[in-house]
Amino acid sequence: MGDSKAFLTIHRQEAGYRPLHDRIHDFGEVEQTLNSKDRRTQASRCMDCGVPFCHWACPLGNKPPEWNDDLFKGEWEKAYQLLAATNPFPEFTGRVCPALCEKACVLNLMEHEPTTNRENECAIIEGASREGYITVHHPVRNGKKVAVIGSGPAGLAAANKLNLLGYKVTVYEKNENAGGLLRYGIPNFKLNKAVIDRRIRLLEEEGIEFRFGVEIESFESIGDTDAIVIATGTPTARDLKVPGRELKGVHFALELLAQQNRVLAGMEFTKEERITAKGKDVLVIGGGDTGSDCIGTAHRQGCKSVTQIEIMPKPPVGPEDPNNPWPNYPRTLKTTSSHEEGCTRRWNINTLEFLGKDGKLTGVRVQEIDWIPNPDGGRPLMVEKGKPEIIKAELVLLAMGFLKPEHSEYPEHVFVCGDSKNGASLVVRAMASGIQTAEAVDRFLSKKD
Repeated sequence: MGDSKAFLTIHRQEAGYRPLHDRIHDFGEVEQTLNSKDRRTQASRCMDCGVPFCHWACPLGNKPPEWNDDLFKGEWEKAYQLLAATNPFPEFTGRVCPALCEKACVLNLMEHEPTTNRENECAIIEGASREGYITVHHPVRNGKKVAVIGSGPAGLAAANKLNLLGYKVTVYEKNENAGGLLRYGIPNFKLNKAVIDRRIRLLEEEGIEFRFGVEIESFESIGDTDAIVIATGTPTARDLKVPGRELKGVHFALELLAQQNRVLAGMEFTKEERITAKGKDVLVIGGGDTGSDCIGTAHRQGCKSVTQIEIMPKPPVGPEDPNNPWPNYPRTLKTTSSHEEGCTRRWNINTLEFLGKDGKLTGVRVQEIDWIPNPDGGRPLMVEKGKPEIIKAELVLLAMGFLKPEHSEYPEHVFVCGDSKNGASLVVRAMASGIQTAEAVDRFLSKKD
């Protein structure tokens, strides 16, 4: 390491967010960047660990100590080469990854000031793009074809790996553009879609063919291909079937998020089709990242107020989680940039009924609850606490996660990866699954030879 003792004198410095009063009026990325000098200084904090747990924590097997050292020394191109060796799309993870590596950092254990790996990663890939370090690969073709169904992070990672191995890859996407939840689920204020477009152009230059607006009903419709990779994600959101669910104003979170992203891309919707929080009291049901994205979107649409409720108890306030200690990821209270923009957050709240007038939502009847140990073991029991109450709302967004898809038994040349295989998870895990599946396809086709 260039400076193995820098962590003793240099504190963690994050780039932070744009000023609140500025960012809530547009959908530009909220996260700022450090100048190159400060970024290199932050990279110097990475220790010469005997056992770098960041390697272990990252699903992709990224090697932060190695590329942090090069970044500190100003060797940006070498840092990019090391990063790209394990991570096909650092521009995505550098923006939306929860940084499992940082939670497993030795500095997080000692001082709760881990190395800024995620921000460093983003700086490296953006520097590489700016300076022209990213080159177009022209793989030698092996004469075999692979079809990838779905262009989310898992599908893109699988397609990229297979293409580099020499396969002719065709990606089929039911939507009008590539990216999956990267494009239609994550708001622009977290991930500018021009970043996705830049990567898709590179993948096309390297030989991957994309076919948009194509929904695969049967494998026969794909035609002649040696293998098929299913990377269709988790399309079915978890619903809340309580009285009043049919009222106008109750929507799945992705209905709002996907539509807003399409509006920003230039697509037009009628007044009846448009889902907007403008001038409304908004209730978000679900306490995860998708719920947080709804909060930020509601603010930018001009909502009157936002309340977020979660049926589970409030997580412990960090930085340590006694039930999930280092180097595991702590399940502690997370406050996002969207929460900082204004939101009433409540836990242990069960939804009983959607209330309305003339077919339109006016409020939600909820019940405060407690969780008690189950005498038979297993999931704790929910018990009521106090009296039901009504939360005023003209717009409800259901952000309670997604159902894991069920698959029938497929022919041996069909593989499943990402969320479609494992259930809803992180972008970085989907990418890792895509790469692993591509390697499995390669072993399978090589063995056939």
